[in-house]
Formats: sequence, structure tokens, C-alpha cells
Amino acid sequence: MHFYMPAKVYSEKNCVLNHAEELAALGTHALLVTGRSSAEKNGSLQDVIDALTKGGVKYTHFNEVEENPSTETVMKARDAGVNAGCDFVIGIGGGSPMDAAKAIALMIKNKDAQADYLFDAAKPTQAIPLALIPTTCGTGSESTPYSIITRHELKTKQALPHKVFAALSLIDGKYLATAPAHVLTDTTTDALAHFFESFVNVKATDYSRLCVVKGLEIWKRSQQLLQHLDTEKPSEEALFDMLNASMIAGMAITHTGTSLPHGLSYALTYNTGMPHGKACGFFMPGYLREADKDMASEVLRMAGFTDTDDLERHYEITCGRDTVDTVVLEMSVQDLLSNPAKLSQAPFKVDETVLRRVVGV
Repeated sequence: MHFYMPAKVYSEKNCVLNHAEELAALGTHALLVTGRSSAEKNGSLQDVIDALTKGGVKYTHFNEVEENPSTETVMKARDAGVNAGCDFVIGIGGGSPMDAAKAIALMIKNKDAQADYLFDAAKPTQAIPLALIPTTCGTGSESTPYSIITRHELKTKQALPHKVFAALSLIDGKYLATAPAHVLTDTTTDALAHFFESFVNVKATDYSRLCVVKGLEIWKRSQQLLQHLDTEKPSEEALFDMLNASMIAGMAITHTGTSLPHGLSYALTYNTGMPHGKACGFFMPGYLREADKDMASEVLRMAGFTDTDDLERHYEITCGRDTVDTVVLEMSVQDLLSNPAKLSQAPFKVDETVLRRVVGV
């Protein structure tokens, strides 16, 4: 067994400003990577600017990261960072800006390389320093080395073979306070998928399952709240629970990787626009129904569910269950059949028949 977690993580109120000195110490000119506007609305961007200004560090802001960031966006940001002389990257936002920031840090270090470098496992993994500040509660990217990038030429999303950890991750629940209810439900569903797929996984160990056990304890505290977000505002404690559960879920999948629900979700997201966490949740009950019954029962119990039907009800209440065209579901099946690495993560035999049961076609 092994356990490797090189990212330094702080989780506390006013986290960015409390650790401004460590953030500023990463370099002399930061490339701030965000989406269009959420980092401004939730205050995270201004906190980072204040921290950098206090440390006398210059910054350039790239705010063009779209949901499910593309190779083209990564390369555009790389060029902006190189032209400005940036020597470290700060990703601020949900999974899209944080995943993009990892890829951008890699490509700034390799400033003369073409985009195919991103997906070439034979190339060395070298990146400039990176800090991550999550403002949604599902991806766990602040504690993982993974980066998922959209490849329009292949009409899907793909994980980079390069593993890039943040040097520093700063977690503050206040950044979730302005998030719409659907963002909280979609992203906490992603965190739940990370826990389930890490626990029911051929690479699971006692170390990785420690993360699942404690993380689900934290995640479960917000379960009832998630069903009433339309009428109730989350408390500060609940917001921190959501972010901390997501971070710990990231630690779990760092050591195991994800399994079938994530692999199936990529075609669903690309072809229908379904948010990533919701797309993963779409396939979770089917995945657990194929797993060892005792193992599935154990992880469901830890999350507060009596069985997969109970999980299904929770998903429908929090995320809704969209009707998906059979053609798209077939794409999900065929995409995953061509990905033997992802198929091998499941601790049971997987063939087309099994995948069809998971998907429901």
C-alpha cells in the first residue's frame, strides 16, 4: 500500500488572506485562471488579488475558461501566460478552471510544445507551480493530480496522462454561499460518485478507504440539506462540510482513480450538456447493483442510504432524472468499451452486457 498527498491544503475562514504569504511565495507573476464571472461574484478573485498585492506579486487574469474546458482554451491561456511572463498559475473556481489550470501550468512550462503534448504519456510531466482555490464542492481537483479536458476533435472528454498536483490549495466555505442550488447538488453528487467509485474499485486499499469512511461521514451531514436547497440557505458549517468532503473524495480517487460511472459520463456530458456530477450520478445506482452486494451495502450505509433504490430517490430529488436518448447512451457504452484502463477499475467482470445493465439500455 502507499499514500501520497503532496498538495498542502488549508481549510478555514478567510483562508486566502490568512495564507497570502505562502501564495505569493510561489512566484513573481501569477496567471489567474477563472471562468467568466463566478469568481468575481463569490469574492474569491478579489481575495486572491488582495493577497498577491500584499505580497508585491504581479498577476494576469485569464477569465475565458468554459464549462468542460477545451484543448483550444488551454492553449490560448498558455499563450497569454507566456506572453505576460507568468511563472505560476492560480486556478480559481470549480472543476473546469482548476482542471484547466493544471493543463495550463504544464503547457507554460513547455511553452514551445504543441497541443498534442497534453495527451502524450511519453512526454515528461513538468509544470510551473500551481495553487488551487475551489468554489464548488465536487471535483476535488485541489487534492488530485487529474485534469479532464474536452477534445472536440474526438467529441469527448479525456483525462491527461500527466499528473499535476497543486503546491497549495486554499479552501473557504464562504465561496459556496453564492452558488446556485443546482451547482451544489450537481457537484456534491460528483463527490459522492468519487467516494463510491473509489471504494468499489480494484485499487482500493485500507488507506484509500480511510478517506472514504471519514469523507462520507462529513458528506452525510449535508444530505438532508441538499434536499431542501430551494427553501433553506446552507449554514457556514454545512458549506465547509461540502468543500471538505469534496477534498477528501479527491484524496480517495487520487489513489484509486474513478471507475465506470465517470467513464460513462463523458459522452453524456459532451452530447447533452448534462453537468458532470449529475452525469456521473445518472450511472451510480446501476454501477452499485453490479458490485459485490456486501461491499455496495457497506458504502451505501456509510452515505446514509438503505439501498440503491434509496440512492436513486435521493438523486431524483436533488438532481432530477433527465430522459436521455438511447443513441447517446449507446455512445457512452461504446466509448467506455474502447477504454480498457477505465473498465479495469471495476472489481467485477465488465463486458458489453454488464455496461448495458449499468446504463439501462
